[in-house]
Amino acid sequence: MKLGIIEHIDCAHYLPGHSHCGTMHGHTYKIELVVEGKMKDGMLIDFAELKQQARGVLKLYDHTLLNDSVDYPSVENVALLLCDQLAAKLAFGFTLKVWEGVNKWCEVERQP
Repeated sequence: MKLGIIEHIDCAHYLPGHSHCGTMHGHTYKIELVVEGKMKDGMLIDFAELKQQARGVLKLYDHTLLNDSVDYPSVENVALLLCDQLAAKLAFGFTLKVWEGVNKWCEVERQP
């Protein structure tokens, strides 16, 4: 069974050496987190608990300069950073999709 949430964070970043994205600019990142597992006591996980775990990680980056946390903050590296931190909090396998703006995204999967 799969269960998911969507959260948003706003961040600035720049991609060193990139011709177009080398100057500081910002994005609203849409974060889609889908956990997978077996139900226990009628639920896979309470939405409130899943949101709390996700928000605990995301608040570290909301309204920050991502370059302070990632050397090259492409959406791929941001997704990997968030994936690693979420894996430390979640006992489920999950899929994480990080949207950079409206039409661009990266997806990573993590096994339990």
